[in-house]
Amino acid sequence: MNGRRAAPGERDEAAASSLLTAAAIRARCGQVMAAAEAGRLTHFAYHPERLEAAASYVVETIRGRYPDLAVPYHSRWRHFEAGGVDRWAAPRAMFSDAAERGRASFDLAIVSVLLDAGAGEHWRYREAATGQTVARSEGLGIASFRMVEAGAFGAPWRADAAALAALDVATVAAGFQVAADNPLVGLDGRVALMRRLGAAVAGNPAVFGTPGRVGHLFDHLARAGSGTLPAATVLETLLQVFGAIWPSRLTLGGIALGDVWRHPAVHAPDASDGYVPFHKLSQWLAYSLLEPLEDAGVTVTDLDALTGLPEYRNGGLLLDLGVLMPHDPALPRTPLGAGDEPIVEWRALTVMILDRLATRVRAQLGLDARHFPLAKVLEGGTWAAGRRIAAEKRPGGTPPLTIQSDGTVF
Repeated sequence: MNGRRAAPGERDEAAASSLLTAAAIRARCGQVMAAAEAGRLTHFAYHPERLEAAASYVVETIRGRYPDLAVPYHSRWRHFEAGGVDRWAAPRAMFSDAAERGRASFDLAIVSVLLDAGAGEHWRYREAATGQTVARSEGLGIASFRMVEAGAFGAPWRADAAALAALDVATVAAGFQVAADNPLVGLDGRVALMRRLGAAVAGNPAVFGTPGRVGHLFDHLARAGSGTLPAATVLETLLQVFGAIWPSRLTLGGIALGDVWRHPAVHAPDASDGYVPFHKLSQWLAYSLLEPLEDAGVTVTDLDALTGLPEYRNGGLLLDLGVLMPHDPALPRTPLGAGDEPIVEWRALTVMILDRLATRVRAQLGLDARHFPLAKVLEGGTWAAGRRIAAEKRPGGTPPLTIQSDGTVF
């Protein structure tokens, strides 16, 4: 120890870095949960007595979708299988080299996930190859799959830095079949995110090579893993290499924090006081990279270090089943953005309650966390149950809160 005290800038950088971890999500959301259990939250009341019934609803959903309980991970790959069509099977067979297959899988998954974040209730995609008309997340997944297949991001089954950085709204609008009578929420935000992705890839040749390619992240993680790779390392790598792509929100020590917001129930002894990290899209992406890594022979460990995803299906399930109740009956009709305190509160509670719900779901199924990790509980699971209860309660299956989305959070 040299006894030198860290400068304020260094302390801020350290505080920022502490938020860019999987562990920080549960730690900070746990403070909001503790406030809920003490009845000290402004916007929502927690009703733990309704958790067991909620678990039963999720278990019923799981058994209906996967009677043999062979549930895959919650990931973007499920959307590529929408309508009972395994769209990746034929392209996958084209790659005899496991490493190149891994790169192509990463190109596809990363671009597709980052183009996700909700479609709105009016948008639809008609797939020429199957004749299917698909909405919401499945439609977004298929549309982006077909764009990658067609080489919209550089060449077929590639996502290159130069092509991403030059992407225009017209190209994405055409790929997603956007029209006056088929609007897609957050279109401009998605395109801007893709351009920033291209810049980030081009600016980090140590990870993405020269010329930059998104899929070279596969090589970086596979080398880091040396056969096994903790799931938290996947997330933390994503947060490091893609941190700069997110819209300008909170920054600390010059570091863009991404999906991190403020809530008064959260406290820390440094400059991150009041900050709550979620990293929802980054976690969704981490979940979506598990299968390509495992397909290449990398064993991903400690899956439950990642959290449940705080988005409107999982969070909506808790509201629709009464596990969470708004103090103000008018709140569901109030337009709210991602940074508004009620939304931050709701998302933090969703993270923590999903852990508790998962424990009860496993108990009802007679399975343990090793055989039924959170990634399967979400897929089987809470996300599908959230969509199911929304469809039962509201025309079009809209969320129980009125969310204003910019296409990069929800």
